[in-house]
Amino acid sequence: MHAWLCEQTTGVDDLAWKELPTPEPGPKDVRIRVQAASLNFPDVLIVQGKYQTKPELPFVPGAEFAGLVEAVGTDVKHLHVGQKVACVGATGGFATHAIAPAALCVPLPESFPATEAAAFTMIYGTSHHALLDRGQLKAGETLLVLGAAGGVGTAAVQIGKAVGATVIAAASTDEKCAYCTQQGADHTINYSREDLRDRLKEITHGAGPDVIYDPVGGPYTEPAFRSIAWRGRLLVIGFAAGEIPALRLNLALVKGASIVGVFWGRFAQSEPKANAAMMEELVRWHAAGKIKPRLDRTMPMSGLKAAYAAMTLRTIKGKLVLVNPD
Repeated sequence: MHAWLCEQTTGVDDLAWKELPTPEPGPKDVRIRVQAASLNFPDVLIVQGKYQTKPELPFVPGAEFAGLVEAVGTDVKHLHVGQKVACVGATGGFATHAIAPAALCVPLPESFPATEAAAFTMIYGTSHHALLDRGQLKAGETLLVLGAAGGVGTAAVQIGKAVGATVIAAASTDEKCAYCTQQGADHTINYSREDLRDRLKEITHGAGPDVIYDPVGGPYTEPAFRSIAWRGRLLVIGFAAGEIPALRLNLALVKGASIVGVFWGRFAQSEPKANAAMMEELVRWHAAGKIKPRLDRTMPMSGLKAAYAAMTLRTIKGKLVLVNPD
């Protein structure tokens, strides 16, 4: 097998494509022939040593991938050789083969394209868990999605519409806002040139959004939270802007609002049955056309460093997927 190996957490420039021994799965694992892997923001942080998960060196980055099961561990009963799966973990995907815990592999129908499967698990798992489990979003409520043109943002827009919410998509350019409208957003805000609070007041007639989906952090969290509706829920997804914001807790008090942490990876590990049921529902939604991963582009696995550069520059709308040759 070949893989992009991270031998020191000094950034993407020091990753190296190397030939490695093909591993055998442990009792509860499977070996996947990787057909496609998507690039996510944590993949940028993890090779810089800035992510909350710090794997032992050396490691192969790539948290989300899809392919065919090549070998199964002795304790694995629900997966079989030749089955198409989508997998997610902390590492392993930027390679020709990967080992994954069977419990974190989602069985897929043969008709599910590998490129979409590689862009499916993390963003829809995160957004479904955030909006419906942690945020308790209901039909008729108003959802604000920050960073709405990115991978998890696009998924949040689609899931919000699927459950009957009014969706406000906020992004940094007019082009990205137009893209969000194509994904089903009812309203858009370009927060690089529009005042976020003023536009939210205008759109919601002063009521504010019931749920705020925030994967961005930085300077946008506080004005969004100041605009939240009574009994609103702020969902803390991540900090793509690079700055972890500090909120004054009196803001939560006066609005009767909740600040809710969302860590889908921990949820998947701690509550595997609930996670499996959620992923089964998402696969059904995909088959019904309610959700569909939006791919910005596909690139060969050999182009990983160029893919990282595009992610760092925040030029991606939807997901970027790397593919191995057949």
